Amino acid sequence: MTNHYPIAILGAGLGGLTAARVLHVHGIEASVFDLEVDRHARVQGGMLDIHEHNGQLAVRSAQLWEEFTRIIHPGGEAMRILDHTGAVLYEDFDEGQLSRPEVERGQLRDLLIDSLPEGTVRWGHKAIDIRPVDDRPGRHAIEFANGEKITTDLLIGADGAWSKVRPLLTDAWPAYTGISFVEADLFNADAAHPVEADVMGQGMLFAFQGNTGVLGHKESDGSLHVYLGFRVPETWVDTIDWDDDAAAKHDVLALLDGWGQGLRGLVANADTALTPRRINALPVGIRWDRVPGVTLLGDAAHVMSPFAGEGANLAMYDGAQLALALAGNVGDTEVALSSYEAELFPRSEESARDSAESLEMMFRPDSPAGLVEMFEQIQEQIASGSAEQR
Repeated sequence: MTNHYPIAILGAGLGGLTAARVLHVHGIEASVFDLEVDRHARVQGGMLDIHEHNGQLAVRSAQLWEEFTRIIHPGGEAMRILDHTGAVLYEDFDEGQLSRPEVERGQLRDLLIDSLPEGTVRWGHKAIDIRPVDDRPGRHAIEFANGEKITTDLLIGADGAWSKVRPLLTDAWPAYTGISFVEADLFNADAAHPVEADVMGQGMLFAFQGNTGVLGHKESDGSLHVYLGFRVPETWVDTIDWDDDAAAKHDVLALLDGWGQGLRGLVANADTALTPRRINALPVGIRWDRVPGVTLLGDAAHVMSPFAGEGANLAMYDGAQLALALAGNVGDTEVALSSYEAELFPRSEESARDSAESLEMMFRPDSPAGLVEMFEQIQEQIASGSAEQR
């Protein structure tokens, strides 16, 4: 038996959930299909700074602003830049202005899930085959690994970097950026890891020496979420036995030779196993021709390196803008999709270019000089603007 769903969203990440929520606000119901077995199947990552010009607008479109303010991490907007010895080169403090409030990704995702009618998200649905229905232009058939088959008149690919929906629109595929990450967590940091907590500070951390960086954030539960970034060949991840935690830490720490004790401790004393991640990105300026009944949002549309901090914000904004376009063109889905994509492409290109440039600026031989210079210029512009207002 094949069930029909007028709108099917593949992927219960922030973008897909935002689309479903904004559609619901406007009286349009959608079904979200996700490959995870339930909402708790996977840790949802660290902190996110939600930007005024996109992420916060999406939250307001979802009519969840008041609920959103309750999950903001006080102090999370603080930021510091260190050299590899741990010396502070630049520091910003959280002044509570909510220009880029920090929230935990998992809490934000839970907020969106809980805002949807029961049963909207259907867990345990991994798409294995998607194809157009020959005699119904714009309709698509989807088969899931659990054996279920559905059809839909509007298929929204919110299924991430390795999207199963994207090939319906383009043969573009993410490529390795030259940077790999290693991810870890330290729990109850103030008590259990005071040296590492001290070097992390109250918010975001950037510490660099050339092509190697330590990035992290103190989370609202007092844990430290850490990313180590390296400019290494794509095959580097395969040279380390990640199942042997002690050996993996030894090999990674070799790349931090000469670094300060607290920064090295973020790896040496991690409470979780080290998790490797290659950083991939779609080509800057990716576009596709309009294909009836299908579109993309978030990483499925424009996965980019995370160094501009726009990924989650763009995904949510994409979801909100797509939903608003559909709500404003009820009965004419193609007009809605054309309008949405006409704005999606240029904003995605701008953010992807910024992200690629930020990657090169961070992971360059004199880093963190470029990062310090950028934030100092931002502060000068802010100060100049404040002086003009006075």
